[in-house]
Amino acid sequence: MKIVVCAKFVPDATADRRFRPEDSTVDRAGVDGLLSELDEYAVETALTVKEAGDAEVTILTVGPDQAADAVKKGLQMGADAGVHVLDDAIHGSDAVATSLILSKALARLEADLVVFGMSSTDGAMGVVPAMVSERLGLPAVTLGSEVTVDGQTVRIRRDGDTASDTIEGTLPLVLSVSDQANEPRYPSFKGIMAAKKKPVETWSLADLEIAPDQVGGASAWTEVVEVTARPPRTAGTIVTDDNGSGAAELVEFLSTNKFL
Repeated sequence: MKIVVCAKFVPDATADRRFRPEDSTVDRAGVDGLLSELDEYAVETALTVKEAGDAEVTILTVGPDQAADAVKKGLQMGADAGVHVLDDAIHGSDAVATSLILSKALARLEADLVVFGMSSTDGAMGVVPAMVSERLGLPAVTLGSEVTVDGQTVRIRRDGDTASDTIEGTLPLVLSVSDQANEPRYPSFKGIMAAKKKPVETWSLADLEIAPDQVGGASAWTEVVEVTARPPRTAGTIVTDDNGSGAAELVEFLSTNKFL
């Protein structure tokens, strides 16, 4: 079985994230980045399936030079190979263009099982798995909190607010998993060293037969027209209770600010 995990390189949520002043796109080169945390659950799912049977896991990412770190993390966790789609024309692509690039790469990889996280931690849209499944003409079972692969059948449990559904499909298909699906493993020292010898290919848009005008900011369906920095946090209000009036002052404060 050929399993491909679609992994995204995202700005570190704890870093000073910002937009590029020249085009108001997310600055991915000037800030620290890493493999999207939610995609680690997808990697773990793929590795669990691999360990239960005969499978090969490939990490696929689309992004700038630094996105190679997302592939590296997946290889360190235990994946077998990586593919990095790298092209200057990709900059500014939206979810629609990203799904086109991924679908072309997945078709070339001849994936049997495509695994996504539930969404990215930067865009937080969660629509790309469905878009990719539509482009590839494959069924999709999404937001799995529990995943079972039995031969050609993939079965998931999807947990909602009031009930859980059991959904299944037949390979080849697109799967996405939630952050409840498993506990991602930490790369071991052995895994980190082994990752250095694993094959990683770099593909361009030309390799995928995609014209530059099909992707990038110029073809995006949305545009950021203005960016305003969040104002600095002001000092909070401290209510003291020196003379026994603290409770009344606290209630007044909460009432005035409509917290009650």
